[in-house]
Amino acid sequence: MKSITINGSQRESVGKKATKALRNAGKVPCVVYGGDEPIHFSADELAFNKLVYTPDVHTVVVEIEGGKKVRAILQDIQFHPVTDRILHVDFYQIFDDKEVMMEIPVRITGNSKGVKNGGVLRFVNRKLRVKAIPDNLPDFIEIDITEMRIGDIKVVRDVMHDDYKIMHEESRTILQVRTSRTAIVDEVDEDEDEDGVEGEEGAEAGDVPATETDDVAAVKE
Repeated sequence: MKSITINGSQRESVGKKATKALRNAGKVPCVVYGGDEPIHFSADELAFNKLVYTPDVHTVVVEIEGGKKVRAILQDIQFHPVTDRILHVDFYQIFDDKEVMMEIPVRITGNSKGVKNGGVLRFVNRKLRVKAIPDNLPDFIEIDITEMRIGDIKVVRDVMHDDYKIMHEESRTILQVRTSRTAIVDEVDEDEDEDGVEGEEGAEAGDVPATETDDVAAVKE
């Protein structure tokens, strides 16, 4: 997983007055939890642009004056309700040998055949909660939708990986290609062009004896 560096300064005081003074100076008060004790520091507001205003997920290396470095992930962020300025950021310290959970974005590639025929791609879960050691966390989970036709779905089971564990049930839907009124007409026309209506009805008629035979065999057993 990609990592960005945030340069910070140790906070000597964490009171309201000191916090207000930091914000007036264009600084953001921050805390890193998860270690032996919380680490209070501040950093320039602009330093968070690549971390906050992006759909990508990153780990963070917090470098504090004096040479101290801490590896962490973003845990929580508070914005001003009117100006949307960053008010406070919480980080969680991570370690190379300890698993951590993060929300990982899902990215799609390709052009769905079902969408080309008028279907609608429905993105049910744009992020998935993943658990792994930091070095095995993916930047994103990629799904190729090229072969997806109308009615097809992609579930968690389809994107499972040995390097990390997805913390959702295997049958959870990630995305699907849904039908629409125009899509139904398009699909019928396509089938008629390839096989003809009579061939399609014949196939359906041929399915009935097979089903009945299976039922009879089951009764005899």
